[in-house]
Amino acid sequence: MIKREKYLKDIRGFYNQDLIKVITGMRRSGKSILLLQIMDELKEQGIKSDQIIYLNFEIIENLKYANPDSLNSYISDKIVGNQKCYLFFDEIQNVSKWEMVINSFRAKYKENISIFITGSNSKLLSGELATLIAGRYVSFNIYPFTFSEVCELTNNKDKNKFELEELFNNYIKWGGMPQRFSQNNEIEIKNYLKDVYNSIVIKDIIERFKIKDIDLFNRIITYIITTPAQTFSANSLVKYFESENRNVSLETIYNYLEYITESLIIKKAERYDIRGKRILTGKYKYYVADLGFTEILSEGRKEQIGFRLENIVYNELISRGYNVNVGNIEEGEIDFIATKFEEKIYVQVAYILADETIVNREFSVFDSIKDNYPKYVISMDKLNFSQNGIIHKNIIDFLLSDEI
Repeated sequence: MIKREKYLKDIRGFYNQDLIKVITGMRRSGKSILLLQIMDELKEQGIKSDQIIYLNFEIIENLKYANPDSLNSYISDKIVGNQKCYLFFDEIQNVSKWEMVINSFRAKYKENISIFITGSNSKLLSGELATLIAGRYVSFNIYPFTFSEVCELTNNKDKNKFELEELFNNYIKWGGMPQRFSQNNEIEIKNYLKDVYNSIVIKDIIERFKIKDIDLFNRIITYIITTPAQTFSANSLVKYFESENRNVSLETIYNYLEYITESLIIKKAERYDIRGKRILTGKYKYYVADLGFTEILSEGRKEQIGFRLENIVYNELISRGYNVNVGNIEEGEIDFIATKFEEKIYVQVAYILADETIVNREFSVFDSIKDNYPKYVISMDKLNFSQNGIIHKNIIDFLLSDEI
């Protein structure tokens, strides 16, 4: 497994700080491996093994510590004297009242511990923990492999264009879930992804939120994952079910969408009105965290490459730390407005700029934007179509570049 340097470089400065390090990410996206890599780096720095305490709460043997009293007793017995200890709690949401336990450790041991926790839902920091330790934690979001990481894993980063295109086609289809690269063939990959998908749906959504209408829920999540990067309206889904003589309330659909988003298997991109400079409500775009899930749920459906490319670019921008919205303009939309601190970029994604009509369509969306922030069109084309200050990039070149 490769070293996930893109995350480690951001976390290293906090190894010895008393801030709680919170690492969130979809189930099986690589959080546990990242914790192990952090532990390895600590040992390389001279930290002894008995100073490192690691509990993975997805392992059945550790569930005996999944209540406040037993976890507190276990950790208290491990911390001896004044030597600094490093506490690693993997999938902490499986511990009851874990927020109180973590806060208690911080208060009791103060600067003698450094705490790292991981979790598989986006609400990890929205409840009691945020109140108990406000200003005392730092969070990091972990994602499946980017294409650059896939190239590093498979030793393909410096290969020729043909080999890179072949690998990229595989990435478009099967995504970047880390463990899928340990499988030997497409049948094994498909079975692995189905197992991961089912565990997310059952453990992180259906069981957690006690969903009763399983059929309705499965139809909604399947629709979203198999049609990524398309504008979605809950109202349109209500009308669809009405056409099938099934009454579904808007509240139910919105609740299901919220549950699915919390599991981190999809992310919601809000629409930003460029002229009015405000977020629009009601219609959103949803992007799947890994296209492998789209593949296993899309059997028999026509593959829509353009939407998959848009999904890949969205995930790449998110993994680079951008906040990403869909741009709303009078003439239509710009795929992405990506911001990071004072930086802003506009991005349009296309499959192939096959003729002058398509070129004009993709580049002209920027005509109404008069600011001087960088504007990009990204596609599969090998020829450079840059014009009028708008930069065109081949998608593989974009994904392998350190900066956009």
